[in-house]
Amino acid sequence: MTAPKPIKTTQVDQLPVAVYDSNAALGQAAALEARQIIRQAIAENGQANLILATGNSQLTFLEALRELDNIDWSNVNIFHMDEYLNLPPNHPASFPLFLHRHFLDYVQPGTFFPIPGHPDDVEQACSDYEALLTQYPVDLVALGFGENGHLAFNDPPYADFNDPAWVKVIALAEASRRQQVGEGHFNSLNEVPTHAITLTIPALLAPRHVLCLVPEARKAEAVRACLTEPVDESRPGSILRRVDHAKLFLDPDSAALLTIAD
Repeated sequence: MTAPKPIKTTQVDQLPVAVYDSNAALGQAAALEARQIIRQAIAENGQANLILATGNSQLTFLEALRELDNIDWSNVNIFHMDEYLNLPPNHPASFPLFLHRHFLDYVQPGTFFPIPGHPDDVEQACSDYEALLTQYPVDLVALGFGENGHLAFNDPPYADFNDPAWVKVIALAEASRRQQVGEGHFNSLNEVPTHAITLTIPALLAPRHVLCLVPEARKAEAVRACLTEPVDESRPGSILRRVDHAKLFLDPDSAALLTIAD
């Protein structure tokens, strides 16, 4: 597969930004970069450790990545970044189920470490998952912005750039819950859980590489705010501008409110 070329590029503070001509091209470009990172990690360490996001905006990336050859998935360990508390495991909105349906069942990685959605001891579950992330230092996280600029479920006003924890229970902002209804995962706001376990922002920035994929017009305002307004916890995605190991992938719809030269 030939890597798609961006139609526009820029840099905001430390963050390289590339705009591709379609959502599909964005997904292909990010998947090819992810393959390079995965293969390098396996060559250097014998295994690669990934954190993957869920959600409709990640589908072109996951579909492209699962189709690539020359990846030894048996030497890849996969984490994910958030899960609702007490959602039935077979519910269509379950994040582990989403990853199985769209990715894991195609590639069969060495190990998948799901965040427990029904732990007997929530605090212990968070501590145990943090220990796994420490045991398997992550090479790559692929994530996106929420419609309110969130990273994972670190919503404003709860996001903390200096969170002392790597994994914690959070209350979901109404904007995040409404996004889940808008994406078709729930029929009404009342059906969306009010709490979840999430990786915190320090945990999401700890991997060696951060690929942030943000397609679709519904994300355009979040992209504009995170890239043009001050870096602040009220727009969590803006923190990517302060790290030197992240890249942002956009399509024309999500970049529509930006001014970027061709």
